[in-house]
Amino acid sequence: MSYLYLTIAIGVEILATSSLKASNGFSNFFFTFLSLIGYGVSFYCLSIALRTIPVGIAYAVWSGVGTVGICLLAWFIYKQNLSVISILGILCIVIGVIIVNFGNVGHDA
Repeated sequence: MSYLYLTIAIGVEILATSSLKASNGFSNFFFTFLSLIGYGVSFYCLSIALRTIPVGIAYAVWSGVGTVGICLLAWFIYKQNLSVISILGILCIVIGVIIVNFGNVGHDA
């Protein structure tokens, strides 16, 4: 169940960050509101996940997957270019998250 909360935290954080971009420096009320609420929900879900998932593991997964997610979303929605080096960096993050989770096999979650 903790990984479900972590997944929700990641998804909502990606939504909040993309809304932050769309808020245009907090000048668009709807996206500003969506961003602030999204971050609150994300942190709440992350705090629930931290009840059983070690903080280092949870934060590594939350930030790593969130970073990859927002990079891909920016690529699709905002047409931001990803260089070969950026793509290699994203792959390193994905590999790092996988390695961190394999190191977590002995923990209760």
